[in-house]
Amino acid sequence: MIVWADGRWIDAAAPAALLADRGFALGDGLFETVLAEQGAPRFLARHHARLAAGAAALGLPPPPSLGEIEMLARETLHRSQLDATRAAVRIAWTAGRSARGLARDPAAPGALYVSAAPAPAPAHPAALVTARIRRNETSPTARWKTLSYLDSVMARREAELAGADEAVMLNTAGRVACAAAATLIVVVGDALVTPPLDDGALPGITRARLFDAGFSLVERRLTTADIEAAPAIALANALIGLRPAARLDGRALDPDHPRLRAAAAALVATE
Repeated sequence: MIVWADGRWIDAAAPAALLADRGFALGDGLFETVLAEQGAPRFLARHHARLAAGAAALGLPPPPSLGEIEMLARETLHRSQLDATRAAVRIAWTAGRSARGLARDPAAPGALYVSAAPAPAPAHPAALVTARIRRNETSPTARWKTLSYLDSVMARREAELAGADEAVMLNTAGRVACAAAATLIVVVGDALVTPPLDDGALPGITRARLFDAGFSLVERRLTTADIEAAPAIALANALIGLRPAARLDGRALDPDHPRLRAAAAALVATE
């Protein structure tokens, strides 16, 4: 795989002197994971807008333009021989290089890294477990896609050790926040419900597409009782679209629930 690394193309397997970059040393940066099909990044304008908003909120320099990032994403796919398949393009924007310590160098430009990898579509509904790892809804790492992803990494590891595909994460108040790497969409009564951002949910790309399409997705707080009684739950993110779940904590769910089918159809209509 060939990677764009702060102004140069490198082999992803080759060592690179990146330890001075704050994104690698301290997690001081943001990232986006973009679905690409046949060499074309999907919904890149939405990803770029979220990246720019996150940079402004965290005091990072503005990222490169949408046009520049699209050009580099396409070139990365081509150089990595992934422009004829389904792939994930990872765009990382960091605070750049600076001396040791927590303080940023105010004169340092940001640094851009673009890589790509194969991303086959999920072959089956997901198995979920509720993780012990909590999501800190008061932290910037919950509101923006920062490079500080350890909580999600540990929650996903917990799920995998339990034989599941993904973890449901509660916040510090015990309310439902999200999955380790996806938005949660839950059938509650006759409604499709997703947690609000102030409970630790990320402003997801697929979540936004459903809202923008006028689909009847309700944003409200969810309790563990809500998900324990839910007949159906789905995961949503830019790579998987909408992936239904087959079970939660060993309890069977309906992956073919009509409300989930309606949401999937609404997403197709926005493409």
